[in-house]
Amino acid sequence: MPTLALVHTGTFLTSVFTDLCREAMPDVDIFNIVDESLIKNTIAANELTPQTSRRLAEYLRSAQEAGADAILVTCSSIGPAVEAARPFLDIPVLRVDTPMADEAIRRGERIGVVATLPTTLKPTVELIERQARLQGKAVDVISSLCEGAFNAVASGDAETHDRLVAAAIRELMPQADVIVLAQASMARAANTIPESELDAPILSSPGLAVQSARKVMSGIREYQVSAL
Repeated sequence: MPTLALVHTGTFLTSVFTDLCREAMPDVDIFNIVDESLIKNTIAANELTPQTSRRLAEYLRSAQEAGADAILVTCSSIGPAVEAARPFLDIPVLRVDTPMADEAIRRGERIGVVATLPTTLKPTVELIERQARLQGKAVDVISSLCEGAFNAVASGDAETHDRLVAAAIRELMPQADVIVLAQASMARAANTIPESELDAPILSSPGLAVQSARKVMSGIREYQVSAL
């Protein structure tokens, strides 16, 4: 049975992604690595530091040595560190927000990005712009930072978090062909907006990332079977 490692920077993400993976890939073994200090240190420094990047690389190497056939890192803020570590690993390492970025580019030229942390907003915008260049497409990225939303949810006030995120989504909708939620934790807030008010599709990373991982694991499974 192929094995997928999930690397998280928040404990709440463990159940979200494990449940999605088990539903989409019941024949894949899943294990989790969680270290909240990765995102806490990134927020404190207001950037992804070389030290945090090195620590993530160590977790990725550990996951490979533990038997993972592929790894999915579920935090967008440390996405650039995922890419930096790939050349030093022998297995696929997936960035959670790349499938979302590609889908947004497919859906429109005006892409709205909503985030609750500046450390997530910047790498998400940069990822979308880079993927668009690779695909030979021109996009206009409009971003919105929900001030106070992250602190609210971190203190247990999910209602305030969801209200601030929903307000930002509504503000961007008239300007965008598609809305991207930069953090996996924001998906719940989008569900508070009635479907009748959705003037643009809203994309979040968890489901799209898991579907991408499913394709990777399917290829690994086929290889393992053929090697028997």
